[in-house]
Amino acid sequence: MARPNLHRPQFDDVRGHPGFRCRRARLGTQAGAERLGVSVWEVPPGEAAYPYHWHLAEEEILIVLDGRPSLRTPDGWDDLEPGDVVSCLVGEGGAHQVVNRTEEDVRFLSFSNQAVEIVIYPDSDKLGAYGLGPGADLRLLFRRGDAVDYWEGETPP
Repeated sequence: MARPNLHRPQFDDVRGHPGFRCRRARLGTQAGAERLGVSVWEVPPGEAAYPYHWHLAEEEILIVLDGRPSLRTPDGWDDLEPGDVVSCLVGEGGAHQVVNRTEEDVRFLSFSNQAVEIVIYPDSDKLGAYGLGPGADLRLLFRRGDAVDYWEGETPP
């Protein structure tokens, strides 16, 4: 098995949605990790790594490698520089988004505990449900307004 390398990442998640174009190498998965996520992200100028969001189970650490990304949190925007380390805690207070508002590529590392996860996307009022591990092919997104009552569709035995 080839060993992943931070300086020569094999990007296995290439995102092409306008405004969110970026590349991600899931180094943890490539190295065989099961419960620890480690990724290197590369974000070109004018793009975001992902939508603004917060987690119910996963805590993240972001470390800037190259460039000067902007970080959006509930407190607003903050410009980062190489070497900066940011903690994104579980819950609404840990909401985050990394955006490249410069003319140079940005690279950063993200570390997280891997868990079955619910992610809230407040800008689009969506909820994402994500599974983990072999046979856990769960990746579903819903508008929060589409929620139904607990008993919807249930009949007694």
